[in-house]
Amino acid sequence: MMAAEKGSAQNSIAAYERDLKQFLIFTDDHLDKKQIESFMQDLATRGFAPKTIARKLSAIKEFCKFLYSEKIISDNPAQNILTPKQQKPLPKFLTAEEIESLISAATASDDFRFHRIAVMIELMYASGMRVSELVALPETAINYKKNLVTIFGKGSKERIVPLAQRAVTTIEKYKDLREKFIKKNASSPWLFPSLYAIDGHLTRDAFYKDLKKLAAECGIYPSRISPHVLRHSFATHLINNDAGLRSVQKMLGHENITTTEIYTHISNQKLINSVNQQHPLANVSEFVNKGKENGKET
Repeated sequence: MMAAEKGSAQNSIAAYERDLKQFLIFTDDHLDKKQIESFMQDLATRGFAPKTIARKLSAIKEFCKFLYSEKIISDNPAQNILTPKQQKPLPKFLTAEEIESLISAATASDDFRFHRIAVMIELMYASGMRVSELVALPETAINYKKNLVTIFGKGSKERIVPLAQRAVTTIEKYKDLREKFIKKNASSPWLFPSLYAIDGHLTRDAFYKDLKKLAAECGIYPSRISPHVLRHSFATHLINNDAGLRSVQKMLGHENITTTEIYTHISNQKLINSVNQQHPLANVSEFVNKGKENGKET
């Protein structure tokens, strides 16, 4: 049902399967409200983050809804179970200068694999696509004439995102290098093919590890970077430069705009900085000192 009716991504289906197996092992295949609540309590006791618990509960709720709709169970035991409250952490992001240093270091590397990583960083930062979308991007997804990329996102939904000319030029230059990652006398449909990966394209894990190595070389703490941080940086920098929230939502492929609103935190900081720099009371200590110099009480 998840694959055929909802069009869920393979990664989402695999995550659901892991969560449901964990739950069914805990409950010994017995399904009722009390067992679900006990499972949630056990996860909390073991120190699982509220976000993780909420995700596992979501999988259980979907499963129970399916069982009920198929008349396998007579009532839905998960229907009235509340999702645990969770604080939304502010997204991590890099500065434009830090991203530029990553690209420069990758391009300057003696290892040609890192030259490919430079292209991937630039494309991800230019488009805001997810890492799963990036590694599985077909070569035909890039429209070089119109500077566009067609992204196949969650639920097999398609979106078209404009690219900066620099990113398009970088990808065009990468074409010769791309051949090094394809077996001799063979072809590949992927923009970032792999000689060894089962799926035929670079894996998310390989990109993640190379990104961490690159960060360490650039003096950026590896804990500050991940493929998703590049996506956060794309959105944060657009919002910071007054891009419309709806436009950013479409480019990120968010179903709900509330998901995109988290990036307005930097816009709020920009407003705070503006007030601190430009409001007459911002330099109140300087104002007081000037008053004292003039022999006036402030």
